[in-house]
Amino acid sequence: MAGNMNTVLAIISGILLVLGFPQFDLYPLAWVGLVPLLIAAGRSSPRASFYLGLLTGMIYFTGTIYWVYHSMYYYGHLPLALSILFLIVLSLYLALYVGAFSLCYSVIKGKWDLPALVIAPVLWVTFEYLRTYALTGFPWSLLGYSQYKVLPLIQIADITGVYGVSFLVAAINCAFYDITSLVRPSSAGNRNGKRWPVIVSTGIFMVILVSSLLYGAAVLKAQGEKDKVKVSVIQGNIPQDRKWDMRFQRDVIDTYETLSKGVLKDHPDLIVWPESALPFVFGYDKELSEEVVNFEKEIGTYLLMGSVIVKDTENGNPRLANSAVLLSPDGGVDSVYDKIHLVPFGEYVPLKTLLPFVGKMVTAIGDFVQGTDTVVMDTPFARIGNLICYEIIFPGLVRKFVDRGANLLVTITNDAWFGRTAAPFQHFSMAVFRAIENRVSVVRAANTGISGFIDSRGRIIEKSDIFVQAALTAEVERGGRKSFYTREGDIFSYFCLASSAVMLIGAIVWRKKGG
Repeated sequence: MAGNMNTVLAIISGILLVLGFPQFDLYPLAWVGLVPLLIAAGRSSPRASFYLGLLTGMIYFTGTIYWVYHSMYYYGHLPLALSILFLIVLSLYLALYVGAFSLCYSVIKGKWDLPALVIAPVLWVTFEYLRTYALTGFPWSLLGYSQYKVLPLIQIADITGVYGVSFLVAAINCAFYDITSLVRPSSAGNRNGKRWPVIVSTGIFMVILVSSLLYGAAVLKAQGEKDKVKVSVIQGNIPQDRKWDMRFQRDVIDTYETLSKGVLKDHPDLIVWPESALPFVFGYDKELSEEVVNFEKEIGTYLLMGSVIVKDTENGNPRLANSAVLLSPDGGVDSVYDKIHLVPFGEYVPLKTLLPFVGKMVTAIGDFVQGTDTVVMDTPFARIGNLICYEIIFPGLVRKFVDRGANLLVTITNDAWFGRTAAPFQHFSMAVFRAIENRVSVVRAANTGISGFIDSRGRIIEKSDIFVQAALTAEVERGGRKSFYTREGDIFSYFCLASSAVMLIGAIVWRKKGG
């Protein structure tokens, strides 16, 4: 009976967590989403706790990254069953981190019976951080991202990164759990003896939470940077099946040129086209490349555009890069950035020599060459750090651009792969944290949306809808002094990693000594 109830609690946790993220955006549910799992894991064996966490994680991730099957099926042309299987395997992999969290929580709790506030938040951050980097990393649906609309709460990200917000959300869950544990029936001994650790840890956490909110309110109230840049983003809304169809090549080029001419009345310093906006290989197709250069001379402003370019040749075949190209008003190529963090199975095949039978799961021109340099693009009005597509979800990569001097972040993407799922909304919400972490405005140009502008405090200045043509112009502030997170990186996450290791090793060693 108890086992069945624990299973129900794990399922409830998974559902609550899903509802906290876009498009549901019921972010308060994330504050209690972990409570049922904590209850179930707290009264289960470590082995049972692992499976309970795995169940929560499967629901959590299947519910937030369900769009993976859409990309595979509709654009990768994989059979529906295989697309769903890939989603299940990926969700299961991600769920292992929640299972490991639940397992470690049960081991530590079972040995020392510490308040959940002491154990769970650092463990949760530890496994989120590991998920960010393990096996190329996939830090989608980090708990902190559910709070992108709660601006006072998330301003601490300029110190801790998004992981600090995940810590606070996990800690709120733990506070609810610990407080209710004082009135729940317990067989662990004298309840009064357990009361003071809960009171002390809850009191300390309340000081941390209130301080974080006061800090956030002060940051939001402060004046922004005075230096501003006027930027236009162009959303061509080109269907994915037409982007590389030669029959629609002329229409695609005309769409971007026409929309760009429409914003000239706003006198932008910079016009941004999205990822792979050009339906040809820039610099390789001489005639069409010259046309774009001549168009750039005509409009007389800087143009940053996504394009595939040829890097070199291998065995007589061109090697391509997914790149961002900055053209100056005179038509010259001022700067080129090649995407560093490529999408596994989408832009390259991992372990290709070991897995020659595995092809890319989405349609593209060919395997892309990985970029190696965090290029900062110099212009008279800003130093631009450009992130391509899902690079924006990696906090460590983004901060490298700002640490190298970028005072404006631009992200170009093609979210047409996702269709009308929650993914475009989730992807956009993550950019809010990159702005706050580095105190630098983010400009986002997406082929089918969401395009828009986010200021250095995470406020969304303006954004487009999805699957519409759009041409937006806004003034955005240039970044000034580097934030603590930009300068020092993931110190907070390292603290959580170390704390988790000490608690876990201590619990294991103590258990061995105690028999």
